[in-house]
Amino acid sequence: MTVARTWAVALVGMVGELVEVEADLSNQTPEFKIIGLPDKALAESVRRVHNACANSALELPRRRITVNLSPASLPKQGSGFDVAIAVASLATEVPMDAASIAATVHLGELGLDGRLRPVPGILPSVVAAARAGHRRIVVPFANREEAELVDGIEVLGAVNLAQVAAAHGARVEIPADQPVSAGDVEQPAADDLDLADIIGQREAVDALVTAAAGGHHLFMCGPPGAGKTMLARRLPGILPDLDDAAALTAASIRSLSGLPVTTLSRTPPFVAPHHTASVAALVGGGTRVVRPGAIARASEGILFLDEAGEFPANALDALRQPLESGTITIHRAAAVAEFPARFQLIMATNPCPCGDYAVRGGSCQCVPAAIRRYLGRLSGPLLDRMDIELRLARVSVAQGVARRDGLTTAVARARVAAARERAARRLSGTPWRLNAQLPGTWLRDGPAAPPTLVRRPLDAALHRGALTLRGYDRVLRVAWSLADLDGSSQLGAEHIGRALYLKKGIAL
Repeated sequence: MTVARTWAVALVGMVGELVEVEADLSNQTPEFKIIGLPDKALAESVRRVHNACANSALELPRRRITVNLSPASLPKQGSGFDVAIAVASLATEVPMDAASIAATVHLGELGLDGRLRPVPGILPSVVAAARAGHRRIVVPFANREEAELVDGIEVLGAVNLAQVAAAHGARVEIPADQPVSAGDVEQPAADDLDLADIIGQREAVDALVTAAAGGHHLFMCGPPGAGKTMLARRLPGILPDLDDAAALTAASIRSLSGLPVTTLSRTPPFVAPHHTASVAALVGGGTRVVRPGAIARASEGILFLDEAGEFPANALDALRQPLESGTITIHRAAAVAEFPARFQLIMATNPCPCGDYAVRGGSCQCVPAAIRRYLGRLSGPLLDRMDIELRLARVSVAQGVARRDGLTTAVARARVAAARERAARRLSGTPWRLNAQLPGTWLRDGPAAPPTLVRRPLDAALHRGALTLRGYDRVLRVAWSLADLDGSSQLGAEHIGRALYLKKGIAL
């Protein structure tokens, strides 16, 4: 044939677009040309394909080969098109099964020796191909387990180009090459951390359980050694396992980040960037290829900002829009990429740069301007988006020597699971499953809106200016989580009062 067709996938953020790879052979001056908005890495595919074919005993035609990547208006990046370009180009002259080639999606980079090298983003690419109706996919051997996580797909984990050509009917000897490895180590298993290790902070533990039950954002302020980091790192252990959709989303983002994916982990991700992280590191970015940032990697899990007062103010303020929308959209000249950002934010900070401000027995040496500048990085609009605000104190000696009889992770996990089940039953028939997802109009005027008498303290706080309307709604969300933990089907004054105290420290 003079024109051969196969398929590849172009990723824009987490969205995969099917790209038809057409190769045309014409009797003109010998040349190998790729058109269809390829980037620099893709334009260099010409040399990789040429050498890989020559070293696999699969000679390319000595005529003009034009490869078109359709749709031509969609920018294409990366080396993941190499295999599709090579197969389509070879099929213009080498006897191969045209129907098999046209029905198969080819993903992967080619080495000069003809072996297939792994590429990032295989999982979202396979998901996109499956949604488009394709059922057969060729991937590098190192990406085989990742591709097989998608049900209903026939995956060929190929070691080299000759193996791919033979699968389409070409008569070629398949060399016994060693497959190229992914080169990354598996992520370590989660630490065995128990809530019972935390002594003397029972109110903080109860607030953590409340945050887990409703998916609420949590802000902790206290001196060094108060247990802020211990609390945050024990939150994943009391969260329920991820469902299939959430686990697939978390694994897809991990794949886009270039990390190994062999199984669908059910443990919510826990991402804790260093306080020197830039805006791009938090929200994602890149000039040639847009990569997910920390908030996307934390999607379906927890984003923990330790030493939040040390983060740049503009980096913290960049979290405000994702906290509301649950997505992050990155605009670049070549493309607009969107990533999920459905994370639970946990922030911890000291009360001042030295950590001893207003601490019993402490000797703070910070000048007032330094304290204002330090806490001023946590803007009012950002704190207004936090559901629970805790003020922690250091544990006293008497509490520290107490025996470990606190709430265990196993018990807390069971309580959280029961509370989420009650919330799911109450919200059946709605698009929401967690209290943190409920819109303000539904909370205030919906079928489960509390009577005026119950929410009178909340109305009074709003009237005094102690709360914004956004904070008003967040108090109602936390109150419902407290009701679910108590096994109550209705909001009571005690739930409103406790939620108001957790938000602003306001007692009834």
